[in-house]
Amino acid sequence: MDNLLNISPLDGRYASPTKDLQNYFSEFALQKYRLFIEVEYFIALSLEKQIKELPPLSVLNQKLLRKIYENFSLTDSKKIKTIESTTNHDVKAIEYFLKSKLPKNLEKYSEFIHFGLTSEDINNLSFSLMLSNGVKNVIIPEINKILALIKKIVKKEADTPLLSLTHGQPATPTTLGKEMAVFYNRINRGLNHLKIIKLDGKFSGATGNFAALQISYPEVDWINFSKKFINKIGFVPNLLTTQIEPHDSVCLMYNAVAMINNIIKDLDQDMWLYISRGIFKLKKKAGEIGSSTMPHKVNPINFENSEGNLGLANAILRFLSDKLPISRMQRDLTDSTLLRNQGVALAYTLLAYKNTVIGLEKLEINKKVIQEELDNHWEVLAEPIQTILRKIGAEKPYEKLKELTQGEKIDKNTIQEFIKKLDIPKSEKDKLLKLIPDNYTGLSKKLTQLL
Repeated sequence: MDNLLNISPLDGRYASPTKDLQNYFSEFALQKYRLFIEVEYFIALSLEKQIKELPPLSVLNQKLLRKIYENFSLTDSKKIKTIESTTNHDVKAIEYFLKSKLPKNLEKYSEFIHFGLTSEDINNLSFSLMLSNGVKNVIIPEINKILALIKKIVKKEADTPLLSLTHGQPATPTTLGKEMAVFYNRINRGLNHLKIIKLDGKFSGATGNFAALQISYPEVDWINFSKKFINKIGFVPNLLTTQIEPHDSVCLMYNAVAMINNIIKDLDQDMWLYISRGIFKLKKKAGEIGSSTMPHKVNPINFENSEGNLGLANAILRFLSDKLPISRMQRDLTDSTLLRNQGVALAYTLLAYKNTVIGLEKLEINKKVIQEELDNHWEVLAEPIQTILRKIGAEKPYEKLKELTQGEKIDKNTIQEFIKKLDIPKSEKDKLLKLIPDNYTGLSKKLTQLL
């Protein structure tokens, strides 16, 4: 019942569908990532031969240190928060906690924890690990679920004819499979772009100049040390920074997610319209109510929920990508509070994706309505008729078809009588007489095979 008291719906109403992101974007997760960086840095320092005051850590000691973050618990997390209540500094609290957890034989080397670093050295790598791992392990798999469901429709309905609407008006027929293939292709391209983005990392001290490290151990190649350390974590070294890593690369990732979100929002809206037209029906679920007053309703609520949450997600993602690259002089602290909200943006994203998945799973094709639409709009054959007339050099073919069809309700008889009266070669006339809205779909089916 505690969830009923939460201010954010992400932690209340939507806690269950977004819980997978807790391992990546919670305060607990941030503490764990920070401990990971601090421990790995301490180990890396010990392996630098020029640092005589910190001897190389044995394999056993390295293993014991890594267990501090590998076995990190909620009890540990609360201890850090208790320390932070005194320090009023979250990274310093991590440092003090880690010192308290050192094996007895390493306590004399405790001042090499967080040696020569600034908080941002820990934070930029931690927040980027949160982002990259959360996207890789939670967001991308959900995108793949959407793609799989779309592809299923593409394959099944590759040659199912469908009346197109351009500007909301009847237009050249297509196939349902081809229209879904468009969304598959767009989302997949966005996903491939997202996957290749490499995040930058900074590890160079108070104002990005390795000053404290250099004055302490001038014989160490700190630039190379930083490169190796950042590469080992999986990021690209950014060696020219102020105190902070400027966040340009994380903004690229935010924007890549936002672009996919926009495509899925477009999908949501089209699915809503297809359902409104009756092209798709929604499967009924026992006990589910569509309207508090209209018993007949089965509403496209999942697509609507997705659309709304994608809007919230992108509002945050776009603001983050606009604000984070901007910092006064060598740094200001606006990025610190903002980065804590990247998980909020991705939680709204995940919530939206899950609703799109549910919506797609509810769909049933209504081929009766599809056929009725096609049968009621023979005027769409004005295009191929005037095109054939152009081919053979007939006089003002476009204008003739415009006069016949523009704004008019045209049926099969009207179209076929017009064709029969045309003074054109028999082969062309026969071709046109065989045309019906159902088979005027061009290469739609073949295009679905490009996936």
